[in-house]
Amino acid sequence: MSVAVMSPAAADSRYEPLRVMLVDDSVVIRGLIARWIEAEPDMTVVGSLRTGLDAVNQVERINPDVAILDIEMPDLDGITALPQLLAKKRSLIVIMASTLTRRNAEISFKAMSLGAADYIPKPESTREISAADIFKHDLLQKIRNLGARVRRLKSVASPSIAPATQATPASVARPAHVAATPRPATRPFSASVPRALLIGSSTGGPQALMALVAEIGPVIDRVPVLITQHMPPTFTTILAEHLARASKRPAHEGIDGEPVKPGTIYLAPGGKHMRAAKQGANIVIALDDGPPVNFCKPAVDPLFTSGIDVWQSGVLAVVLTGMGSDGMRGGKEVVAAGGNVIAQDEATSVVWGMPGAAANAGICSAILPLNQIGAKITRLFSGDRS
Repeated sequence: MSVAVMSPAAADSRYEPLRVMLVDDSVVIRGLIARWIEAEPDMTVVGSLRTGLDAVNQVERINPDVAILDIEMPDLDGITALPQLLAKKRSLIVIMASTLTRRNAEISFKAMSLGAADYIPKPESTREISAADIFKHDLLQKIRNLGARVRRLKSVASPSIAPATQATPASVARPAHVAATPRPATRPFSASVPRALLIGSSTGGPQALMALVAEIGPVIDRVPVLITQHMPPTFTTILAEHLARASKRPAHEGIDGEPVKPGTIYLAPGGKHMRAAKQGANIVIALDDGPPVNFCKPAVDPLFTSGIDVWQSGVLAVVLTGMGSDGMRGGKEVVAAGGNVIAQDEATSVVWGMPGAAANAGICSAILPLNQIGAKITRLFSGDRS
């Protein structure tokens, strides 16, 4: 008989398993995902429902921490059920699930604006889902990482304390009697003048990116801006359109071989790694279909390291909210080459994985709330090194 290796959180008796509710009209998909979840020591399925209406009617009784909510269902679809679920339980973490169509990508973006914590693209068929190791890995990681705040609150809350009903996944407050995580040390900004802005993000990234690009218009006008957001095809197409509207500047998925110029935002297309490269006297976009890096494709590390070959010490790398540690190794190389790294702080990150990894590696010259990063970037490109 095999013995499961428990995570530190699961092994600690203070932690209760995350309570997960599955809402999907496919009994096959619900069964498959339920088996994956039940095999994990730190999470459990507390509800398996066919429609959004069932979820709305039963959410208070089931009392889940996390809901996996399909978009297309009979009786009440996911986007209609979402606000009703959050009205009944404000702290519920909702992960939208949908197949890779433009319509579903648009709906997923709308869902995040309505309070969903994240999305996950489903393979087209149950046969593909059964073989989709990356889908399984991503789903379990999203549940675990987005549920970490819930687990932290559960571990310190007494039965007499009611849950914080106004909390959202991105802004759950740490109880006053829980010690804050020690702030990682920062390093001085280098004297190098930045000549390109490279940004990496994942979970929570679309909202963070749209807020950030809206604040840095003058920087975009002066230097190239290249972004890698962990996202599948179709979703990156939609995100580029949203970034163009938010920034009021051209934004599109990078095209292999196209010149990189100031005034435009280049977004790594889903399913391809994006790099900057020299082509004679020009700087161009280089795409490749290589294997995932840090379980991701596109990945941030290839973008960051490519910037060194092109702009040497003139790279300013920004690591925003996201799971995992992608961007940390590339950020180390940026710093070693004389460039600079900024990370989003823990309080404003949906998941402080990527920025936390960069911060804890000691490579950041600033660790800032999201609403202060834009102003800091603008000052750096204006010559302010403070």
